[in-house]
Amino acid sequence: MARFQAEHVLEGVHCTIAIHTPASDVIVLRITGWDIGDLGDRPFAALREVLAESVAAPDRLQLFIDAREAQGPSVDVSAHWAAWLREHKERFRYVNMLTRSKFVQLTADFVQRFAQMGERMRIFTEAAAFDTALALATAA
Repeated sequence: MARFQAEHVLEGVHCTIAIHTPASDVIVLRITGWDIGDLGDRPFAALREVLAESVAAPDRLQLFIDAREAQGPSVDVSAHWAAWLREHKERFRYVNMLTRSKFVQLTADFVQRFAQMGERMRIFTEAAAFDTALALATAA
């Protein structure tokens, strides 16, 4: 996989979120640690900025959420992410999320249902499959 160069790095006490765009129609968001809300609205502001700069058509834009190093979000944070995705779901062809732990996977399932993403959100539990999907999306 290509070297990760973050365009936005948001560091909190318990969590770090890094966002970058390796291709014009791909946004990658990496979460490390416990997202308990200490970053506030900063992740959403950074994503709004990235989306505003995007020239990709909605039927091409993909969001990849790499949560392999995430310990889990709080319930409030999960609800905020779900609301944000629901509001912006028309911008994305797919939202792809990699989960490592069962807890993060359950949270992703909740977000998928609450945001009414349906098949537009793909939840990966295998890093190799997620990395392959990301590589294919950035090569296209």
